[in-house]
Amino acid sequence: MVGHVLALAETWTDWDGCPVPAGDRLYTPHKAIRRVADHMVDHLAEMEARLAGEETQPDHWHASATTTAADLAPFTGADLDEARSRLTRLARIWATRLDALTPDELDRSPGAGWTFRQLAFHVAESVYYADSVGDRRVRSGAPGGRSVGQ
Repeated sequence: MVGHVLALAETWTDWDGCPVPAGDRLYTPHKAIRRVADHMVDHLAEMEARLAGEETQPDHWHASATTTAADLAPFTGADLDEARSRLTRLARIWATRLDALTPDELDRSPGAGWTFRQLAFHVAESVYYADSVGDRRVRSGAPGGRSVGQ
């Protein structure tokens, strides 16, 4: 999932500044990266709390519905480098945590909610945010300067 998101993010440094509608939401490069990272952190925190026998802390912000001023900023090469570092490290934390669990622990997870295996597959669906922004390389000769995949 992270590899796919970062491959798309490599095409965002020339983003035109126009948020991309996806259903009833708007997405930008910064928002897509923020949502992927937040989704990974939120569910990692859920898994750790459940493993420790603690109550989970739900996210009350509903960040996918919110587009901040920071989300509208240009997406630069430095932003891409930051995204690579952050998402790659988060992916490593996820892999390390999941690798430490037995198959039984993955499928018979403590507490309420999805099994940890289901949670991992759900987090992998975070590609949605990046796919909403899409591949921003402009096709030569495309009408209206549309991007690949639109």
